[in-house]
Amino acid sequence: MVQINSNYLKLKAGYLFPEISRRVNAFSEANPQASLIRLGIGDVTEPLPQACCQAMKDAVDEMENSSGFHGYGPEQGYPWLREAIAKNDFQARGCQISADEIFVSDGSKCDSSNILDILGEDNQIAVTDPVYPVYVDSNVMSGRTGDADQAGQYEGLSYIPLNSENGFEAELPLEPVDLIYLCFPNNPTGAVASREHLAKWVNYANQNNALILFDAAYEAFIQDPLLPHSIFEIDGSRNCAIEFRSFSKKAGFTGTRCAYTVIPKSLQGSTSNGTEIDLWTLWNRRQSTKFNGVSYIVQRGAEAVYSLSGQKQTEKLVSFYMENASIIRKELSSAGYTVFGGEHAPYVWIEAPKGQSSWQFFDFLLQKANVVGTPGSGFGTAGEGYFRLSAFNSRENVEEAMQRIISF
Repeated sequence: MVQINSNYLKLKAGYLFPEISRRVNAFSEANPQASLIRLGIGDVTEPLPQACCQAMKDAVDEMENSSGFHGYGPEQGYPWLREAIAKNDFQARGCQISADEIFVSDGSKCDSSNILDILGEDNQIAVTDPVYPVYVDSNVMSGRTGDADQAGQYEGLSYIPLNSENGFEAELPLEPVDLIYLCFPNNPTGAVASREHLAKWVNYANQNNALILFDAAYEAFIQDPLLPHSIFEIDGSRNCAIEFRSFSKKAGFTGTRCAYTVIPKSLQGSTSNGTEIDLWTLWNRRQSTKFNGVSYIVQRGAEAVYSLSGQKQTEKLVSFYMENASIIRKELSSAGYTVFGGEHAPYVWIEAPKGQSSWQFFDFLLQKANVVGTPGSGFGTAGEGYFRLSAFNSRENVEEAMQRIISF
């Protein structure tokens, strides 16, 4: 009989979001009359920017004739999209990132997992707690951890707590680590990292020959012009960091699928015998072997994000969701909840009422207010006692959800 990858058996009972879906489906079946408002999974709800839609329609028209038809594209992404990304997202902010250091993909969730393909299994790994579950689960699946303890933390991972006591700031580990996952603006807490804070991490990584995997999927939601959008705004980061970006939230591409990963050509790793190897070459080889690239039509849509009309439309989209976040913050704060986040990210992180666990508060809101959120404990041990609400929904639903919650 074929053998399975037994590392999957180390995973907790279920990935967070499928477990939410299971509970919601069970409730809906038992209460078919209930009108649910979903502020749990961070999926966008507003239409794609018109500029992106038009660009994709034009691309479809091109595909109708032989002169405009496109088959397999470059696995790394079309040059015109990579050049637009480099110019607008990095060079415009003073980052020394070139187009050929950008790899277009179908999602930063995929890339943050697949990056492990080019990294050794003996690296000491650090993650924040709470944390986006994919970082942890992908390491478990690939055999880089031991079993989970009773608290749900895995042997072989170093956990960096994020909480109200430390201002949700990731503190440097006491012992050297090799691989560091950082996400700012943070999912799930909504916290941001200052330039000074990121500089501490870059200095740490360079001093300890460590690699930072920096998830900047929510950078478009930063409202303070003084806050960095990219780790590559920090001196020395080209020698110690990989950055993941996505069009999912800033341009509504969750169902369209387009993202990219930035790997500087100066970034080095080492073999078991100490030979230095550049990570760009390894990732390029990995993508060329295991990935056929994002469709021409979708990449034309992503390119339109950087047009004048596309920039205005995506800014309007981001502003809409941030206004939703502001409403959630204001209403819940006025109702006596302790609230964090929601100022530079589309997520609001709240303390569950005393005496209720994260999942108990989830069930309470589901059953009493018919509102779906995300229990903080699903993001890690340090998330217990907290709860995440997403600003991704219509204005009408957000306002109605707040009225339902504060009525109890």
